[in-house]
Amino acid sequence: MAIDQLVKKVDGLSLAAVTDKYPTCHPEINPLDLYRAHLANVLTEITGVDHAIIYPNISWTASLDKGDLVIAVPALRVKGKKPDELAKEWAEKFPENDPLFDKPLVSTYFLTFYVNKAPLVESVIPMVRQQGPEFGRNKFSGLRDPKDPSQGKKRIIVEFSSPNIAKPFHAGHLRSTIIGGFLANLYEGAGWDVTRINYLGDWGKQYGLLALAFEKYGDEEALKADPINHLFQLYVRINADMTAEKEVIEKQKLAGEDVTELEANSLDEQARRYFKKMTEQDAAAVAQWKRFRDLSITRYKATYARLNIHFDDYSGESQVSEDAMNQIGKEMADKKIATEDKGAMIVNFADFVPGKEGKRLERPIVRKRDGTALYLTRDISELLNRHEKYKFDKMIYVVASQQDLHLKQLFKIIELLGHKDIADKCQHVNFGMVLGMSTRKGTVKFLDDILRDVADKMHETMKKNDDKYAQVEEPEKVADTLGISSVMVQDMSGKRINNYNFNMEAMTSFEGDTGPYLQYAHARVSSIRRKTDLSEEDLASADLSLLTEPHAVNIVRLLAQYPDTVQNTLKTLEPTTVLAYLFKMTHALSSSYDQLKVVGSERELMIARMALYDAAKTVLGNGMRLLGLSPVDRLV
Repeated sequence: MAIDQLVKKVDGLSLAAVTDKYPTCHPEINPLDLYRAHLANVLTEITGVDHAIIYPNISWTASLDKGDLVIAVPALRVKGKKPDELAKEWAEKFPENDPLFDKPLVSTYFLTFYVNKAPLVESVIPMVRQQGPEFGRNKFSGLRDPKDPSQGKKRIIVEFSSPNIAKPFHAGHLRSTIIGGFLANLYEGAGWDVTRINYLGDWGKQYGLLALAFEKYGDEEALKADPINHLFQLYVRINADMTAEKEVIEKQKLAGEDVTELEANSLDEQARRYFKKMTEQDAAAVAQWKRFRDLSITRYKATYARLNIHFDDYSGESQVSEDAMNQIGKEMADKKIATEDKGAMIVNFADFVPGKEGKRLERPIVRKRDGTALYLTRDISELLNRHEKYKFDKMIYVVASQQDLHLKQLFKIIELLGHKDIADKCQHVNFGMVLGMSTRKGTVKFLDDILRDVADKMHETMKKNDDKYAQVEEPEKVADTLGISSVMVQDMSGKRINNYNFNMEAMTSFEGDTGPYLQYAHARVSSIRRKTDLSEEDLASADLSLLTEPHAVNIVRLLAQYPDTVQNTLKTLEPTTVLAYLFKMTHALSSSYDQLKVVGSERELMIARMALYDAAKTVLGNGMRLLGLSPVDRLV
């Protein structure tokens, strides 16, 4: 194991002892863990501060020019001396010939540490090569008990995407899909048992209306060919009919005519009656609805596959029974959580939550005057049912920030019902809006349309270079992958909560930190390997002591940071944490090619440099797949 070589450099250090002393430390999968453990041991000797206080206060730096690790002296809570004086004193006492670190630098009360370059280079590259796609994954994070794997993994539910059948897949669904897919990958890589749920909008009176539309205007062939678009067109058409019908009824009313019969047979009333048949489990009505749902899901699956996304469960509003909702409604009334107001049932949070917070939670309706349960009641039933079914340790709802209040109300009601333990396991991961997103075919935004438009734009960009375009084997396929990358990277470039402009020109450019640029960087490092024609055995035998140039060392320092970056992302839940790291890596690579030539170098040097670049390609690919991208090996 690559890390063993590093351990041997430190007298008296063993992997077992390190993991025992520092429970979250796993040097076999994260090289910097060993550096932190060793540094904590050395500083304990120098400072007299307990290693358990020092270890968690060792941080990584913002950029390579600021060192590899840093410690703020005040965080160690030593009394009696000024922190800047302690920093100088401890720096002077730090061993001159430490096997892993240079002497620390002092900046006011910060101690900055640079790693000793040769041991890092000679351990990290083999570690990345040995672990391959596993490098950066941490199977310990998701264990119920990291010291006893037989206790099994923690279980997480990630609910995301959740479009409405027969309605456009709008920008909010797109963001939820991209962010949710990433979070599911992140927790899977951290060793959790992940269940991906797509909670479809697949129930309600509008499905009665849709059935009427299909009866009137439906086309079997069009339904089978493209169910989502066909159902949407039917829905638009029947809604137009209904609006026109309402106008006629209104005019006749104003003219004093009797509209009783017209209202009784109106589309609105027919849809209500049809939906009532669905709720009463009428065989024909349910079969028709199920057909629409199943055909739509089949189509969704094909689209999601292009984004490297799959779901374990296509759940939906239809799965929540009327009985379950009635039961919740009754329980809320019995416990005085919900009270009557003008015939409806409401929750007045000010009665339960003191001060401004209670007012902020408002007074949501949970059941209308006609006895219809609203979304909130349905979501309460669904959450309790999920906990019963999955016994989850954590559940994440990936839903737009416009639903912040709804989710807060949901979690608070769950708590008021006596399930604080369940409410505490739930988290709303929110996000801002996408502005200016419309396709060239109009304002309706189906996901397929979005991806087609971006692929077309990408194809146009590729055609601008005739020579390179002529060498692309499958230009349409490459354009599609690049188009998807451009959409996903633009979405993940900023903090989730920020709104962003859907900018087709910017996102499809090879200039700047874009999806196409990231793919280009991966393809370029892949092409160097093809040109060298070196075998795996050649790279495994590389003399890594030849990699002494600052550019080479800096790439290795960045490689060593990847497992930390992923661990940190579990705290931020921000895709941009990983993306920013990948762009740092691509910039380090692109600035190194002139300095670290591979093809044409003396053979031993060529092998060593290729081993370095191959490790960088592995980490780039791992990060891209974590984000949900498909790394491209060749653009030409």
